[in-house]
Amino acid sequence: MSILVVGTVALDGIETPFGSADNIFGGSATYASLSASYFHDDVRLVSVIGNDLPQDYLQALEKRNINLEGLEQRADEKTFSWRGRYHYDLNERDTLATDLNVLKTFDPIVPARYLDSRIVCLGNLDPGIQQKVLDQVPDAEFVVADTMNYWIQQTPDSLRSLLGNVDCLIINDSEARELADEPNLIRAASSIRNLGPSTLVIKKGEHGAMLFTDGVMFSAPAFPLEDIEDPTGAGDTFLGGFIGYLAGQQLTDEATLKRAVIYGSAMASFVVEAFGPERLLNLNDRTIHRRLRAFRELSTIPAFELPLGSVA
Repeated sequence: MSILVVGTVALDGIETPFGSADNIFGGSATYASLSASYFHDDVRLVSVIGNDLPQDYLQALEKRNINLEGLEQRADEKTFSWRGRYHYDLNERDTLATDLNVLKTFDPIVPARYLDSRIVCLGNLDPGIQQKVLDQVPDAEFVVADTMNYWIQQTPDSLRSLLGNVDCLIINDSEARELADEPNLIRAASSIRNLGPSTLVIKKGEHGAMLFTDGVMFSAPAFPLEDIEDPTGAGDTFLGGFIGYLAGQQLTDEATLKRAVIYGSAMASFVVEAFGPERLLNLNDRTIHRRLRAFRELSTIPAFELPLGSVA
């Protein structure tokens, strides 16, 4: 299964209680593509950049064998840029600056060689743009989308229309509550799935992630870390690990979806250990497998006997 990833490639400025960094490689498509590339060898990127993205950033993508035919570069414009500051509670952040630059007029064109992509990953973008991509790959077998509070608030009709064409939605808990207008996550999940996505993943940061699909509710833990440098891109990295595993298995059944959540969580646990996507640039299979085994041990429930007199 080939993977088409559409989203942003960016230059980020990050401030956390533990340090700061400027002009680092970022963007939803960057994190998702890098993460997916560890599990599948046919990752195709569609995005847009300006004239200021360092060449070594592009070389980092090429080193992971990510196909960049769909990456448009504009010689007379600047790359999308975001700057943010995180609090000690890393779930809270302030956006200090957003410069859309090339994104102001981004109209994605899916290259002809990408049109047979089987999995389409729609990174966080205007839902109208996400739909334009879907219109170009109508034969995709599995469509996964991400969104955020801004689009929920500003383009609710466009977003709901998109969700009718999506197989899987991946969002965080606050977004799920806002989209469904429901504080209880279980009821919120049911409402969101009624909008179209048969599969829903709700990310809960340091509290893990939940998977909802037909008749199934699955909860996975987050990996406990002593040192977290930068949470930027963790959700996009989760998304990449999730779709990468599904593509590698060529299945989307219940058991595979559950394992995909674990793979996504494992990849997200790496990326927060350094600023930007640095950890995603130097992983290897052994390191990833070790983390996956740790996840399995973390979530294993020992066998136990029911108390006498209880009903089995």
